Amino acid sequence: MPLPPPVEREPLHTRRYHFEGFQRSDGLWDIEGRIVDTKHYAFDNQHRGSIQPGEPLHEMAVRLTLDDDFVVRDIAADTTASPFAICPGVTPNYRNLIGARVGPGWRKALRQAVGGAGGCTHITEMLGAMGTVAYQTYVSKSDPSNRDGKPRRSNLVNSCHAFSADGPLVKEFWPDQYTGE
Repeated sequence: MPLPPPVEREPLHTRRYHFEGFQRSDGLWDIEGRIVDTKHYAFDNQHRGSIQPGEPLHEMAVRLTLDDDFVVRDIAADTTASPFAICPGVTPNYRNLIGARVGPGWRKALRQAVGGAGGCTHITEMLGAMGTVAYQTYVSKSDPSNRDGKPRRSNLVNSCHAFSADGPLVKEFWPDQYTGE
């Protein structure tokens, strides 16, 4: 069901996220993300001068390299545009995530490694969403069964309404985790 029609309004700010997942020739996985914030009006910035409509206020990118166990093997972060000249200086801190695992506890690992003054709000926020992109990338190319041919247990159970443990999808895909009648 689409959103109801809005009242008359003026556009002021646009934030765009773009994520892509790749399988690499060396067996690893790359998940790339980009965020771009623009305004629909010109404004003065104390550190950059005049910022024109459509010119990025924020533009950051991340490449997260994972193995089959979702362990971070490499990471590169870049700040192309920011409101302050000091912002790009924090990007090397994201290397602190090497060895962390994307999965349950990923957002906590982000807070510990690059939270607060140790990171960039926008890059860290993007990395949170990239966990889901990593899963979607991996599951589309991976074998859904263990070596014995039985379905794998799923961390998706109870992760959202569709995957409720007592719902029809869990009954269909992961009957061993189904809790309904």
